[in-house]
Amino acid sequence: MSRILKRSLQLLAGLSALALSAAGVLVAAYMVLAPGLPSVEQVRNVQLQVPLRVYTAEGKLIDEFGERWRTPVQLDDVPDTLIQAFLAAEDRRFRQHPGVDYQGLMRAVWYLVRTGEIGPGGSTITMQLARNLFLTREQTYIRKIREIFLALRIERELDKDTILELYLNKIFLGQRAYGVQAAAEVYYGRSLSDLTLAEQAMIAGLPKAPSTWNPIASQPSALQRRAYVLGRMRAEGFIDEARYQEAMEAPVTARRHRRDREVSAPYVAEMARQWAVDRYGAEQAYTGGYRVFTTISAERQAHARAAVRRGLHAYDERHGYRGPLDNLEPVDAEVDETPLFERLAAYPRPGGLQTGRVQSVDERSVEVFTAEGEVVTIPWGGLSWARPHLGRNALGRNPDVAGDILTEGDVIHLRQTDSEWRLAQVPEPQAALISLAPEDGRMEAVIGGYDFADSRFNRATQARRQPGSAFKPLVYSAALEAGMTPATLINDAPVVFSDAALESVWRPENYSGRVFGPTRLRESLIHSRNLVSIRVLREIGVGRAIDHMKRYGLSEEALPANLSLALGSGSLTPLELARAYAVFANGGYLVEPYFIDRVEQTGKPVYEAYPTRAADPGDMPPAAASEAGPLRPAARPAERIISERDAWQMRSMLEDVVTSGTARSARRLGRSDLAGKTGTTNEQIDAWFAGFNSALVTSAWVGFDELETLGQFETGSRAALPIWTDFMGRALSGVPEAQPSRPDGLVTVRIDPETGNLTGSHDTSAIFETFREEYLPAGSTGNGSGDESDNARGSDGQPIF
Repeated sequence: MSRILKRSLQLLAGLSALALSAAGVLVAAYMVLAPGLPSVEQVRNVQLQVPLRVYTAEGKLIDEFGERWRTPVQLDDVPDTLIQAFLAAEDRRFRQHPGVDYQGLMRAVWYLVRTGEIGPGGSTITMQLARNLFLTREQTYIRKIREIFLALRIERELDKDTILELYLNKIFLGQRAYGVQAAAEVYYGRSLSDLTLAEQAMIAGLPKAPSTWNPIASQPSALQRRAYVLGRMRAEGFIDEARYQEAMEAPVTARRHRRDREVSAPYVAEMARQWAVDRYGAEQAYTGGYRVFTTISAERQAHARAAVRRGLHAYDERHGYRGPLDNLEPVDAEVDETPLFERLAAYPRPGGLQTGRVQSVDERSVEVFTAEGEVVTIPWGGLSWARPHLGRNALGRNPDVAGDILTEGDVIHLRQTDSEWRLAQVPEPQAALISLAPEDGRMEAVIGGYDFADSRFNRATQARRQPGSAFKPLVYSAALEAGMTPATLINDAPVVFSDAALESVWRPENYSGRVFGPTRLRESLIHSRNLVSIRVLREIGVGRAIDHMKRYGLSEEALPANLSLALGSGSLTPLELARAYAVFANGGYLVEPYFIDRVEQTGKPVYEAYPTRAADPGDMPPAAASEAGPLRPAARPAERIISERDAWQMRSMLEDVVTSGTARSARRLGRSDLAGKTGTTNEQIDAWFAGFNSALVTSAWVGFDELETLGQFETGSRAALPIWTDFMGRALSGVPEAQPSRPDGLVTVRIDPETGNLTGSHDTSAIFETFREEYLPAGSTGNGSGDESDNARGSDGQPIF
């Protein structure tokens, strides 16, 4: 045997032994590491961490919650050139190797031999996916071996397209963006299909070092990486020379984009976030890809937000100007290089207000440079309101010229209305508005305050305040159930109570300070007579009234067991008051308010609301199949808590509050189907209006969080009703008027307005009133007033309480 042959055999034997040893090491390593690798089912059923997203009823985005910005896409929706860019930059042999590119791996081993360090190279797309799905990014020998084994397992279980789709949705690309669609939105504010080749190459260059090669953080490094990706695409034949040159010359257009919130409803978003966390747990809620569809109407929510802000600014203008935010001297570019608009941006801008510096002051206008870099003019119409604020009930003299209000350099807030720019300031009080559909209680608009960023406290659902006279309809509802009628006479006269529960002598008064003698129940509600309401409550009994009110969903703890309850001394949220008024709007049913319509995950429903509906059980739709729950109807019957006749009569009386009572200003909407009631508490601390028609029930509240007075004359009709009217006028645009049909068992007759007694057609002062047939007035063919108590009676036989 020749020496060469002998040496060759020895070398072959040595290599074989080395290979067997390596194989043994790999087998041993696999035996040790395999138990810690993800199972086949985990690989097959991998789920991406997708943030929680909240939408309106129409599917418009309200907000999203979660640390990772990810929008999963299917591989078919990814442009070919973007796929090619990733393959060229990360794994050109992706379609050929079994998950591990042995050529690249040998390069990585050679680097290790030469340097003694774990270096780049050898990491395929499948290995990167394995690391991102199940492993950490630490550079250790054990992690690398686990990565190789897991990549091989993934390739056995998933096809190449599935692996590539997972990778393109999973990979971290900087700026909290996970996946290519999220990166397109973050860096360019567009979808994948709208990206240029240069932009695609920029994104494809990010996986290896999303911080170093980030086009927002470091343009020079990003350009170098983009050039590398484009060069690899040209070398692989994916693009020709002309496209390469065009893309190389393209400027960097990346900047930080925020996902567009299509509807501003931050209080609703927070409600939905908390609901999801309570239902699914925090970790799953923020990563499970839940799409929460609320009941909120995008259009009505926008109207509500604008109405609340306009109403608060109107209040603030009535109480005078508190002065500018600051005064900035003219900028000297040699001393201060900070642009003026950047200096203005440092001032807070709650409630969508603009911030600006007064550049010049004319006789009856000012010119303002805004933080947006614009120069605008505030005319006299937007300035003349600004009398000096001296206190809640005190104002300085009217300004004669703009110089009485502002000087050059003043930093101010301003707002744009439909007709002009106006001087503005952050309103001192807060407000809330909530609007429900009376038929099933779905919330269509929720405003919890002037500005969510300034205060996250949701006054629409959490603030318990005294409703004042807005509570009286519940007292009158109890009175109807007790046998009174809209024509029952109640004596509006002074009264003094020594009530142990009140711990003092109580001398209630009407708001006007006047008394009007015997007054029909309807007239009393129309004009919000306090003394009549107290006598009504005393007649029916506080305990009996509270039992009645509890049926409206109110807790007994919120209802004081004394006669002050007649004037709204309880504690209600705007939501609770709206729910109570919904009973009058829907014919007597107590619906359960709700704001989550359905929840989807990976395109499939996982939750569907099961609301109550104002209908008798026999009128409910039949059961139907649901992917998110058991076989059931679309809704369940709401509980009837008052009779249809009592609901109709209450609605009739509350409509008169709008047509001829304390809510007369709502007549400007030109509708005949509106009903409601104002509310004002002692010292004008709370101002309310709650009202409805058949389509919507809405309550609006204005007040201070710290229980301060709103100021003299700031009643419900002045502070809250304009907000309600502003909102309802827009929310009901295009909605036809609708009146419920009169229930059976009601009779309309002529009565004497002074006595409430039945009269004939010869009486020119007679008015029409509607009665339940068993409670027709005395002297008619009915069975009297239904009350044979020992109370004093007028000459007409009607009881006077």
